[in-house]
Amino acid sequence: MRRRLLTSTLVVAVIAVLLLGVPLGIVVSRLIVDEAAQELRAEATRLVGEVEYSRIQETPLDPQQLEQKYPGRYIQIYERANPPKATIVGTASPPGHQMAEDAQSENGIYVRVSRDRDQVEQDVRARLLLIVALAVAALAVAVGLAIVQSRRLTLPLLDLAKIAERLGSGDARPSRHRYGIPELDQVAEVLDRSATRISDLLTREREFATDASHQLRTPLTGLTMRLEEIVAASDQPTVVREEGEAAIVQAERLTAVIDELLAAARRQRHAQAEPVSIDEVLIQQITEWEPVFRGCDRTLLLEGTRGLKALATTGGFGQVIATLLENSLRHGGGTVIVTTTQGDSYIVIEVADEGPGIADDIAPKVFERNVSGGGGTGLGLTLARALAAADGGRLELVRRRPATFAIFLRPVEENNRTRVVSGPA
Repeated sequence: MRRRLLTSTLVVAVIAVLLLGVPLGIVVSRLIVDEAAQELRAEATRLVGEVEYSRIQETPLDPQQLEQKYPGRYIQIYERANPPKATIVGTASPPGHQMAEDAQSENGIYVRVSRDRDQVEQDVRARLLLIVALAVAALAVAVGLAIVQSRRLTLPLLDLAKIAERLGSGDARPSRHRYGIPELDQVAEVLDRSATRISDLLTREREFATDASHQLRTPLTGLTMRLEEIVAASDQPTVVREEGEAAIVQAERLTAVIDELLAAARRQRHAQAEPVSIDEVLIQQITEWEPVFRGCDRTLLLEGTRGLKALATTGGFGQVIATLLENSLRHGGGTVIVTTTQGDSYIVIEVADEGPGIADDIAPKVFERNVSGGGGTGLGLTLARALAAADGGRLELVRRRPATFAIFLRPVEENNRTRVVSGPA
């Protein structure tokens, strides 16, 4: 590209110099020749006057004085008298190399002044050489400017190419480079915006992979337990049927979790909260988790007010409860009690156990991503709070020791109108 810029600039400069220099050379050469002719004509006219003056003064012409006064001239003076007079001053130029002008008066005086044409042509060549030198200087300046301009254009383009290559290789860091050229700055700004978008996409993809691995683990664990119960009770058709139905419910829940994760990854999850029976969701979760707790010699209880309804989504609310029960199973101890109460503005679902609780240094940031006090992934509570907020509710740590988490959901209005909730309360 740099070579093309230099070539095109040089061609444009040569054309401009030719279009200006050639006519200028012709005009200058003609001006020099015309000026020389006018000078000879003026000298001839002046000599006519001097001859007439000398005739009036009756003084003869002095050839030496004329030669000193008009150096480099060949002068011929003819006077019509009786007898005629002729005065010759200077040396004649070779034939074909003369430039001559003449003048005469009414009194019979004829003057012819000539000079060597080679001197005029030498003067013309000198001026033409000066024009050529100026043209060469102009071309040199044009080439220099073309080099500077090509560097100014090609270096940013090479830099933009490197940025685009780095962007294609996955390095989505904005460069913030600007070059002082509006068009190139616009391209750089577009690349920076693309880098930001790609970085966001990559971040969301990583978050999706991490969230999916965590969110899918709980339903898969429940499904595995159901399948183990089926295998263990293979000779009991009634138990196999019950566990098979529970496994189907767990598989449906797993499908719902996958749909929610995909929607969240596409930034299209706008939770459509609707009246949800709190008892149905809690009984379903307790039924799924009770065998696991029983296998660990622990008890899972449901207490509080029955028949409550809140604005939520069944999948989101059920996933929050599952996360809290799994945390209690992993990090808590003793009996786990799920309590439901209704306040003035919220329906509250508390999940508490009899374990050692949460350390003071972890408690303030227990809902932050990648924060865990027991060797976990540090994602469960973060995702659970996000799901609760998407349903228009809140998930809070209300007591550290023993650990007690509370879910706050909006109650269904008395006139049974539902509200679309897309954020936290």
